[in-house]
Amino acid sequence: MGTLLWINGPFGGGKTQTAYELRRRFPGSVVCDPEHIGFGLHRTLPPRLRGDFQDLAAWRCGVREVLGIALDGHPGPVIVPMTLVDPGYFTEIVGRLREDGHTVHHTALLAERETVLRRLRGRSVGRGLRREAFAVSRLDDCLERLAGAEFAHHVRNDRLTVAQTADVVAKAAGLTPAPDTDGRLRHRLRRTWTSIRHIRFD
Repeated sequence: MGTLLWINGPFGGGKTQTAYELRRRFPGSVVCDPEHIGFGLHRTLPPRLRGDFQDLAAWRCGVREVLGIALDGHPGPVIVPMTLVDPGYFTEIVGRLREDGHTVHHTALLAERETVLRRLRGRSVGRGLRREAFAVSRLDDCLERLAGAEFAHHVRNDRLTVAQTADVVAKAAGLTPAPDTDGRLRHRLRRTWTSIRHIRFD
């Protein structure tokens, strides 16, 4: 069985950037993004019936099943960047994976509200925060819930670089990533490319 690193946090909290930095520095690791399952479920529904896909039992069951398959069949670390703030849903997915014998290390990335808003503006491709209305509407609730003890281990990344955040997440899981040898410019290019690749159109 493999090791799963679940990177939690508010929308705009740095989960995806951290996940892909970890993938870069852990040869043989893979990123599994449960959002894709949610988007697929949304596409099967008329737009007016699309709510929060996490409320669908099919999403929660599907995520648990798919991650279990990945952990059973993939030899390297499985990295999951996903906001998950409902304690019941957390238990239903992460708790059940642990009950099944999988090693799951969970980290919640936290930052000041203004820091997260600045990041959301940066990824909204010149449209202010209009495109991120859902993320902004959930921000305060996410920050409050994720600060709870049930979502520890907590990492405040206001003043950490992506590489430093990845180091802290890996250390908490007892893992040692390959050294970070990139310079500032290369890091900036990597962050930009990761952001472009993950622009959402759903």
